[in-house]
Amino acid sequence: MARLCVNIDHIATLRQARLGFFPDPVEAAATVEKAGADGITVHLREDRRHINDLDVLRLRKSVRKKLNLEMSVAPDVVKLALKALPDEATLVPEKRLELTTEGGLDVSGNLGKISRVIAALKKKNIVVSLFIEPSNTQITAAKEAGADFIEIHTGRYAGNFGKKSGAAELLKIKKAACFAAALGLKVNAGHGLDYENTAHIASIKEIVDLNIGHSIVARAVLDGMRKAVKDMLDILK
Repeated sequence: MARLCVNIDHIATLRQARLGFFPDPVEAAATVEKAGADGITVHLREDRRHINDLDVLRLRKSVRKKLNLEMSVAPDVVKLALKALPDEATLVPEKRLELTTEGGLDVSGNLGKISRVIAALKKKNIVVSLFIEPSNTQITAAKEAGADFIEIHTGRYAGNFGKKSGAAELLKIKKAACFAAALGLKVNAGHGLDYENTAHIASIKEIVDLNIGHSIVARAVLDGMRKAVKDMLDILK
């Protein structure tokens, strides 16, 4: 089955609402791991709106399974990644005013810069994934850039779930995963996945990891993190 990596950014979002110390992302990560998740994902944004540098360094020391760091190619973020040494780094596009990541990385249009960042990360034995649209052009560019994984952006599928257009988006994702695997790339997926729309994505045999955050944290507010994670794992099974 697909593995579950839980994005805990919004634990830090809640903490930042009071600019205090609680809830602690490190404590949340430990609870997520105890509940059976396969990894922890955090996004170190350039504006540090939720997860900050110290969080990443503390999580590197505490996470017992996989630590996936979502990041832009901004020099200060890359420098922190090379210091923290996450198990995996996922390169994502970033706009300062967006509420959440709005689309996939344009690898083909920024091949040189992205290739250099990938090379620096892989030199430190960090596995590199690129968050992209289900596009053969971008997948081919990801291979050329030296990525180990791609992460398929599932936002359009999630936003159209239950509609005819959602079925079309799901088909695009399936075809993209198959194309990437044929090129020798491993495949992750994520964005907008919740307790209703995840099962179809989890059933795609090429997908290794699903990165899911907001829906799990939202359910945890009412049901508790352990139950929220276990409910999602049941869907993956």
